Amino acid sequence: MLWAKTCKTRKRKLPEKMAKMEVKTSLLDDMIGVGDMVLLEPLNEDSFIDNLKKRFDHSEVYTYIGSVVISINPYRPLPIYTPEKVEEYRNRNFYELSPHIFALSDEAYRSLRDQDKDQCILITGESGAGKTEASKLVMSYVAAVCGKGAEVNQVKEQLLQSNPVLEAFGNAKTVRNDNSSRFGKYMDIEFDFKGDPLGGVISNYLLEKSRVVKQPRGERNFHIFYQILSGASEDFLCKLKLERDFSRYNYLGLDSARVNGVDDAANFRTVRNAMQIVGFMDHETQSVFEVVAAVLKLGNIEFKPESRVNGLDESKIKDKNELKEICELTGIDQSVLERAFSFRTVEAKQEKVSTTLNVAQAYYARDALAKNLYSRLFSWLVTRINESIKAQTKVRKKVMGVLDIYGFEIFEDNSFEQFIINYCNEKLQQIFIELTLKEEQEEYIREGIEWTHIEYFNNAIICDLIENNQTGILAMLDEECLRPGTVTDDTFLEKLNQVCATHQHFESRMSKCSRFLNDTSLPHSCFRIQHYAGKVMYQVEGFVDKNNDLLYRDLSQAMWKASHALIKALFPEGNPAKINLKRPPTAGSQFKASVATLMKNLQTKNPNYIRCIKPNDKKAAHIFNDALVCHQIRYLGLLENVRVRRAGYAFRQAYEPCLERYKMLCKQTWPHWRGPARAGVEVLFNELEIPEEEFSFGRSKIFIRNPRTLFKLEDLRKQRLEDLATLIEKIYRGWKCRTRFLLMKKSQIVIAAWYRRYAQQKKYQKIKSSAIIVQSYIRGWKARKLLRELKHQKRCNEAATIIAAYWHGTQVRREYRKFFRANAGRKIYEFTLQRLMQKYFLEMKNKMPSLSPIDKNWPARPYLFLDSTHKELKRIFHLWRCKKYRDQFTDQQKLIYEEKLEASELFKDKKALYPASVGQPFQGAYLEISKNPKYKKLKDAVDEKIIIAEVVNKINRANGKATSRIFLLTKNNVLLADQKSGNIKSEVPLGDVTKVSMSSQNDGFFAVHLKEGSGAAVKGDFLLSSDHLIEMATKLYRTTLSQTKQKLNIEISDEFLVQFRQDKVCVKFIQGSQKNGNIPTCKRKKQSAS
Repeated sequence: MLWAKTCKTRKRKLPEKMAKMEVKTSLLDDMIGVGDMVLLEPLNEDSFIDNLKKRFDHSEVYTYIGSVVISINPYRPLPIYTPEKVEEYRNRNFYELSPHIFALSDEAYRSLRDQDKDQCILITGESGAGKTEASKLVMSYVAAVCGKGAEVNQVKEQLLQSNPVLEAFGNAKTVRNDNSSRFGKYMDIEFDFKGDPLGGVISNYLLEKSRVVKQPRGERNFHIFYQILSGASEDFLCKLKLERDFSRYNYLGLDSARVNGVDDAANFRTVRNAMQIVGFMDHETQSVFEVVAAVLKLGNIEFKPESRVNGLDESKIKDKNELKEICELTGIDQSVLERAFSFRTVEAKQEKVSTTLNVAQAYYARDALAKNLYSRLFSWLVTRINESIKAQTKVRKKVMGVLDIYGFEIFEDNSFEQFIINYCNEKLQQIFIELTLKEEQEEYIREGIEWTHIEYFNNAIICDLIENNQTGILAMLDEECLRPGTVTDDTFLEKLNQVCATHQHFESRMSKCSRFLNDTSLPHSCFRIQHYAGKVMYQVEGFVDKNNDLLYRDLSQAMWKASHALIKALFPEGNPAKINLKRPPTAGSQFKASVATLMKNLQTKNPNYIRCIKPNDKKAAHIFNDALVCHQIRYLGLLENVRVRRAGYAFRQAYEPCLERYKMLCKQTWPHWRGPARAGVEVLFNELEIPEEEFSFGRSKIFIRNPRTLFKLEDLRKQRLEDLATLIEKIYRGWKCRTRFLLMKKSQIVIAAWYRRYAQQKKYQKIKSSAIIVQSYIRGWKARKLLRELKHQKRCNEAATIIAAYWHGTQVRREYRKFFRANAGRKIYEFTLQRLMQKYFLEMKNKMPSLSPIDKNWPARPYLFLDSTHKELKRIFHLWRCKKYRDQFTDQQKLIYEEKLEASELFKDKKALYPASVGQPFQGAYLEISKNPKYKKLKDAVDEKIIIAEVVNKINRANGKATSRIFLLTKNNVLLADQKSGNIKSEVPLGDVTKVSMSSQNDGFFAVHLKEGSGAAVKGDFLLSSDHLIEMATKLYRTTLSQTKQKLNIEISDEFLVQFRQDKVCVKFIQGSQKNGNIPTCKRKKQSAS
């Protein structure tokens, strides 16, 4: 069919035929731009950016650098992550399909499963580049392709649901990203020998806790604060002592409190559900949100200055109401926490010195407590999640690590946080280059190809400048923080100028390497480091304080004294029995140790890299900012990566796919090669006369040095495919023409025979039809002649009749003309009748009764002959005023009258109690449950709308005595509750109520029959007594009909059966004497069971 279609459309271009002929089996097929940057020619920054832009404009957001994936954030959903795409990339070679994050994920998973190689996936890039989404895609792909089963699915669900929890507490809106990760995350996913997930371990790095107390303009605090205030119920907020208004809290910036496209309320529900799936208990979740509320309310504590008698300044809390609520939330003695905000105790060996805090120091202490409280809560959350998702078995495990960590940051104002982040990226760049070179070298050795030294920039000198234990910047910062005397950021900068002045990658106004001594772009309070990604200028202000990260011991001890179990666990150093006078480690040294552990962990695994790039700062689709992308390419070191990758051989491919792809270029290998694949490739390359220095033969792969050689092969292949297509088309057309000629020759003989037969048949049919036509003309002429004769005879008869009629009419008119005046009486009679009817209608207009439907008045009938008309007018008028009256009803009134009408249809002329209920309105809620505090417990237990609430008497099944119960009818259930305590005694779904029985007399007893075998029918049916029987039965009937679409059977009889446990009891109503007044009584008469 394919070639037949080609023959019919000869004007179609040949490349289109080839596209239909080929099946995509290589990255090189239908390539937009260059799918692998290693093949880019020429290789420079401009061509690199142009290639990315070309692919981005065609919605190709992924590009390779060898085994490294470059991911550009499209800022829009793309149809490339569907389950069909997952299956397309499953168990496929890395270079077999177009570049995709699924290809890298599949390669890593299969290496882990089949080759027992622990894997790690390193995801880097700046904020807004899509790192978090990339890590989610990796995890979702692995979850989709690994094994199935109840336990495995539970583990996968817990691993995936840990993301919403960590995002809520660790992500925030920034000017660059609405969901920016403000912490680094490394997750080790553990698998068994089959490749099924067993659990995981999460490590977090450097949470940006300063965001808790202060956010830059246009940014928000962490998501969880806004989610609680937007999504929590009023009762929950009341328990947390919070209000929904964002402006009530100083720690929440108001200029970006709402984010377009973000539903904080829905996200809050997602987070609570995720916490439940991960394994948080209800009391743990409550404790977490109480700590978050306490942090939020800490920002509202304000201080005022006061002077003491000794002249020292101290601070006092302005409004103690916020402090009181915080103490109630956390279970801390108010006086203890108030003193911790006003005094600081310094201990040295056996001495204690207590000093007052001024207003600035008090605010510092408040913010330090808020930051530490939130930071420790976040660390506790990570630990708690790890407890839930850790592997439960002790078998040998395979590990896949996913690192989602902040990228290199260069802002207008760079501080301690950017310095630490960029140090981490220097270490990642170092291990990236080392592992890439190591991987290249191992492949060369494995394939038996000589390894040549590759020149590249080694950033170890920059890492040494930062982390050296004696002369590194972090060591100098720690030394400055620990030395006695006055320590400021300026003294730290002076120390750097002394120690690092001669370092070639360090610059300041005082350093010898600086060529900007007179350049005002480098202020006195700054220093500059030449990172691998470019120069970054750091503001030294705040380095010492942020590195110290001090929390006064008084506040730690106050937190430890809290009765709140979680808060007490977050501050173990506050325990007086475990006082440690040793200074806690600095933030820099802690992060340095964490990075060292991370690097050691990564070096034990096979690395896979995803480099994320942000195309523009507007978070908009279809916009590619060349300058911004160029900046990211530089600091990600992508060009350096390409150069390292292609320093030896730019392209390598196994012999089998290479021979399969290019075998048509040589007559000896086309169409089939009989022999080893390597020998075929050697014959092929010799035939094409490719210079020997352009390729090398490995043990299992062919290595091509220059991309131009590969592109030459592709051009030759493309031309050869066109030639082959032309040859196949020529042969096919010849075969088709020969086949058609033989078929036409055979068909000609058959057609001639059939034609002769057909010609004779046509001749016979023509003669037969001619004879029939002649016959029909003759019969028609005879019929028309007979018709003319019959018509003439008929006209003669009609003419005679008309003449006779006219003559008789003339005679009659002459006879009766003299009696004309005799008709005047009838006309006068008719006129009189018309006048009387006109007078009747005018009088009726003035005598019309009122529009009330119950008004029975109607004018008297004036004339007997109008009797039927008078009655019909009365009926029509009554119907009309009833309609006018009904049109005035509101929906509520209509509902009331509908219920009254339903009651009339059910009980009129059947129940003696009905006439007394007609004038009584149906109220439904006779007990104000929502307003009466006595029934608060009952109100909390019933979450549906209450249709009727009434006190009834429940007849005891044993002795016939009555007990007061609250009867509740809701949309779906009938409930009986204790009148005193409000506890629900029975709850019956409406679907289980089969019938209601009552007597025809003037009593309020009724029986509610339940479906046999239902859970509510264990004790039997209910026999009740009520003062509003008609209303209760009507509402129960209407509600059951609305919910179950079935009519409830209302049985009115003076004798009926009631099921009491296993017995059926006959209830009989007898008209007794009035000994007890009008109150009916119930007695049980013992009888033998039948």
